[in-house]
Amino acid sequence: MTGTKDTAIVVAGDELVAGHGDGRGLGWTGRVAARTLPALPTARFYPLGVPAEDSAAFAKRALAEAGLRFTPESENRLVLAPGSHDIASGLSTARSRLNLANVLDAALAAEVATFVVGPTPVLRAEDNRRIGELSQGYADVALRRGVPFVDAFTPLDGHPVWQRELAASAAGLPSQEGYGLIAWLVLNRGWFDWLGVEDALARA
Repeated sequence: MTGTKDTAIVVAGDELVAGHGDGRGLGWTGRVAARTLPALPTARFYPLGVPAEDSAAFAKRALAEAGLRFTPESENRLVLAPGSHDIASGLSTARSRLNLANVLDAALAAEVATFVVGPTPVLRAEDNRRIGELSQGYADVALRRGVPFVDAFTPLDGHPVWQRELAASAAGLPSQEGYGLIAWLVLNRGWFDWLGVEDALARA
């Protein structure tokens, strides 16, 4: 990494990227940014969340919207965090995989480094069975392309804090502790290696 070059980090996803339900307004993106900036002060985070968005709509806009935040002078990076709304939209896992693959292939062709954060569990067990399949499908798509993937489903499925916060929310959203759990997973599953820096706070 060059020391003086700005790093544009666009995070595209659903309402979880925007931090909905978090009383502090940080979500997981803000928590990851706070941990990243001491190690990479040139980082500029751009969370682009669209509530209830499925992967078909996500695939159409993610790279295009990210491109509005990228410049030729910056180190351009794209975090893809497609949620679980394909379940409600009735999209098959195969179609969801293809939608993510199309974004990753376009980003790779544009030489934009990518990082994928998978969907998180919900309260309904039947939906979680399908979200687990979706997460595995996304993982396969990412890893086939050598793109880091964070499994946010398996560690949170049945997690008491996660379930408690979802149950307490009328919209089924996490709050501060839940977002902290997602941020921890992201930060400890290859984030700093992907950025090419060391975790400054871990050394402190």
